Amino acid sequence: MFRPKLPDVPALPTTTVTSQHMQAPAPLAGRPVAPYVGVGAGAVAAVIVVGIVLTALLAALAVSAVSVALAAVVLRSLVSSTHQR
Repeated sequence: MFRPKLPDVPALPTTTVTSQHMQAPAPLAGRPVAPYVGVGAGAVAAVIVVGIVLTALLAALAVSAVSVALAAVVLRSLVSSTHQR
């Protein structure tokens, strides 16, 4: 009386197994591949920009060092010439 009535279990149909060629799985619709390409391109662009900025800073440092050395040579020659007179 209080027991639930369970449905009858249907018999499973028998199927024959045939060999099939394996195919690559289709990409999921929710995950496009394009953003991954964009991230890689963005990273390469960032590395190139950082390299250009560092190269420009090193060039500015070299120009500054040469100008300071040249100014030191000029001042030294001016000071030494006043001592000889």
